[in-house]
Amino acid sequence: MANLITLQQFKDAEGIQSPKDDYKITRIIDSVSELVKTYCANTFVDYYSTNKVEVFSIDWGTYIVQLTESPVNTIVSVETRDQPDSAYIALPNDKWYFESTTDSIVSINGISYSNWPRGVGSVKITYTAGYASTPLDLQIAVIDLINYYFKDEHKSRRTLQGATMENAPSGEGRGFPDHIKRVLDMHKNF
Repeated sequence: MANLITLQQFKDAEGIQSPKDDYKITRIIDSVSELVKTYCANTFVDYYSTNKVEVFSIDWGTYIVQLTESPVNTIVSVETRDQPDSAYIALPNDKWYFESTTDSIVSINGISYSNWPRGVGSVKITYTAGYASTPLDLQIAVIDLINYYFKDEHKSRRTLQGATMENAPSGEGRGFPDHIKRVLDMHKNF
């Protein structure tokens, strides 16, 4: 999967010319990208031009399923099946509605709601979502988080040229510095 920022974008933002730390920075970029995607429950760039397929098992009467990626760009197909060993059947566009404010697909029958079929893997939705490139505010948070790990600011005690520095736990034990957490929370899917 794609990283949220490239090595060159990081180096340009930080004014770094030397290739001496490229390997370490690249490893941190890989890790921070996965960390941010996991925390936010969104991949942001992975499914912008690649189809995401989600299968939902419906255990109760419901007419709505919420997609995991956002923002949704295109709904490619909405399919259902009545039995786990049956083939999926594509629903025509007049049998479902895309609710853009919640990135959800609603099952409809005319102008009223209609419950999805119940069962294991009864609903399959194929769609694209995300951004062509990482949003700028998120890029800044990712750059700050890369620096946070690159400069070992995540460690509570560091020694630098014989002096010991104590870092207070950031974010009241939440794991991210407050200024980074604020940006990540704006992009988090709940």
